[in-house]
Amino acid sequence: MYPGIASSAQQASNIKHPIPLQRRFQTFADIWLPRLVLSPTILLSLIFVYGFIGFTAYLSLTPSRLMPNYTYTGFGQYAALFDIDRWWVSATNLGIFGGLFILICLGVGLLLAIFLDQKIRAEGALRAIYLYPMALSFIVTGAAWKWILNPGLGLEKMVHAWGFPNFSMDWLVNSDMAIYTVVIAGVWQSSGFVMALFLAGLRGVDDSIIKAAMVDGASLPTIYRRIVIPALRPVFFSVLLVLSHIAIKSFDLVMALTAGGPGTSTDVPAIFMYQFSFTRGQLGLGAASAMMMLATVLAVLVPLIYLETKEARRAS
Repeated sequence: MYPGIASSAQQASNIKHPIPLQRRFQTFADIWLPRLVLSPTILLSLIFVYGFIGFTAYLSLTPSRLMPNYTYTGFGQYAALFDIDRWWVSATNLGIFGGLFILICLGVGLLLAIFLDQKIRAEGALRAIYLYPMALSFIVTGAAWKWILNPGLGLEKMVHAWGFPNFSMDWLVNSDMAIYTVVIAGVWQSSGFVMALFLAGLRGVDDSIIKAAMVDGASLPTIYRRIVIPALRPVFFSVLLVLSHIAIKSFDLVMALTAGGPGTSTDVPAIFMYQFSFTRGQLGLGAASAMMMLATVLAVLVPLIYLETKEARRAS
């Protein structure tokens, strides 16, 4: 009816209104502020974690001794490392300690979590008691168990005072049994933490599935074995990663408890790396042993991540 007015209104609607300055600043902040906040952490991690891993890898390919020597010599340090009997002793000790430590922590932690999952009285107090050892450092744990297992002033002396003079608990000074004292101390330290992870996983299982199984006549052990424990697969994955990491880098616990002795009966790769790098002046050899420890971590980590991602893709 009024063509001039209609065309003016259409032109006005086609004009793009400028975005307000406040909204543009909000969009910029939403995109870039998280990156700016995280960038120092990422940069420091790249330098002080991955940068020093690369530096250690290069030192393992040089004849470095007391001070770094940047002359490339190939894989001679690795060949020398594999010719040292003490390295194989420490690797064997790590296999014994790591295998027993992981298996026992898994078993004890899972049993404690199932026990607390029964809605028992004083659950909070028991949970705190089980978790308390994790609040201590491995140095304190090693020192405490060194006193407990010392034949002259610990458990053996106490049992003798109770009237059992034939009781013997000399594992700490027995070269064949000393590595198992490290297992005992490590399990005491970490099983409560494993219990907490499993308990959180148990509390996340759907109650309706358990109730349906009980209605069908399934017993409680069968429910846990067939339904609940298989549902904890992601928790098992996390626990294995954490325990493997603790076992491979075990240094402070062994040093406080046995210092690698008697002799080299409790020597582990972390102690081997420290002593050859900083007390024997063989920096290149110590770097090679450190890279072998990293390779062990990757050998455990990569298959676990692959299996977990494969299972996640299959479930989706």
